[in-house]
Amino acid sequence: MIKVNKVKERARTFNVDSSPYIGIFTTCTESLLLLPSNAPDKLVVGIGRALHVEVIRTHIAETSLIGCLVAGNTKGFIVSQYTLDSEIERLRAQGLEVNISRLPDSDRISTAGNVILANDTVALVHPGLSENAVAIIKDTLGVEVYKGTIGGLKTVGMAAVATNKGILAHNKATRAELEFLEQIFELPVEIGTVNFGIPTIGAALVANTKGYAAGDETTGAELGRIEDALGF
Repeated sequence: MIKVNKVKERARTFNVDSSPYIGIFTTCTESLLLLPSNAPDKLVVGIGRALHVEVIRTHIAETSLIGCLVAGNTKGFIVSQYTLDSEIERLRAQGLEVNISRLPDSDRISTAGNVILANDTVALVHPGLSENAVAIIKDTLGVEVYKGTIGGLKTVGMAAVATNKGILAHNKATRAELEFLEQIFELPVEIGTVNFGIPTIGAALVANTKGYAAGDETTGAELGRIEDALGF
């Protein structure tokens, strides 16, 4: 069900499955947005317009937790090793013509979206990912890959959101972490929160260089910070 707060017309805030944590259920690139298979048409239209993307409905690993299990950019997607062959085939059948790779079976970490923060040139990943996983990410997404934390969290994909224009990070990120992000991405980095004070930015924000969508509990002040950080 789509919920739009009229006070926030510029951002158009949303929920997915009655949850304001939209980043758990969806992921986007410059041209594509993945939403759960049961997403209603109004949500597909609304969030697709907010981000100026084509929307593809799917499930990953037989769940709707796409944002947790998938990370991607213009060149490809990294998905959980538990993603079914039939789910990848369905993505292909819907016209997804980019690289799709699973995390290696040997890695205990399976939540690709939680542990990879990427734009079209760089990725910061969970320090515990294997070198095999790092190589897969590098080849599939066509990025330089670095390991690190944000706000002390290894789940960097939920601790920040990165586009090709800027980064919004966990409000407890240290100076050293922020400087490292600026150095490797070569982009401005700011800190903030979403959903009325939640510091795990990626849990309630999806964005590209053309637009963004936030959880429907995100305040006007938080939306202003999002716009400043991501260059809107």
